[in-house]
Amino acid sequence: MDLQGQSAIITGGASGMGAETARHLAAAGVKVALLDINTNAAAAVAEDTKGIALSCDVTSEDSVQEAIKAAAEKHGPARILVNCAGIAPGARVVGKDGPHDFALFSKVININLVGTFNMMRMAATEMTQLDPVNDTGERGVIINTASVAAFEGQIGQAAYAASKGGVVGMTLPAARELARFGIRVVTIAPGLIETPMLGGMSQEVQDSLIATTVFPKRLGKPAEFAKLALHIIDNPLINGETIRLDGAVRLAVK
Repeated sequence: MDLQGQSAIITGGASGMGAETARHLAAAGVKVALLDINTNAAAAVAEDTKGIALSCDVTSEDSVQEAIKAAAEKHGPARILVNCAGIAPGARVVGKDGPHDFALFSKVININLVGTFNMMRMAATEMTQLDPVNDTGERGVIINTASVAAFEGQIGQAAYAASKGGVVGMTLPAARELARFGIRVVTIAPGLIETPMLGGMSQEVQDSLIATTVFPKRLGKPAEFAKLALHIIDNPLINGETIRLDGAVRLAVK
């Protein structure tokens, strides 16, 4: 899909991979709408990208509907959706204080998996109403974010790994279903990316994580996620796939 002049919605657009994807898309001529619960941080990114920041709770049907409508009113219907919103609290199934907090497990699943599906179903519905942009009949692209934890979840990541495994699991069936409308669905599974989540860890912990990587021997950059997202949008043959972006890292047990 030609990026110039298209409209995109990015969840989790206030920071990390979402913010960097917004910057790369804007530089390519895309009109970006940043959806996040952190509206102040999203507004700062929107100012950088000449986009708009919208408050959105991805787990709420009404909130998602309102945000998609507001984005369309400003930029026109979105043909690109990039889902980056997510959380990653750690907790053991059985910890020192007893069983995993059930509300916390539900919250992780609700934001990371249900929220991704909520955005996908609502954005895809709007995309089906659009005219194709090329002779292959393409109408839109949806990029979801999983994690290598979906395949190699560590101790303390049961909730996070389950949520991201769910994102991986729905990629192919969603791509197969939406193919008749010319909408592609692709998932990126990042490894150890230098986001605020990892940046808050001590240098000792970061160094231990870097030691597990193969090549390059460093944390990944949000810009590398963004570059892959742009290539996925541009390359019409990438569909129904989960792509690892991890420098060949394989997560240890803990």
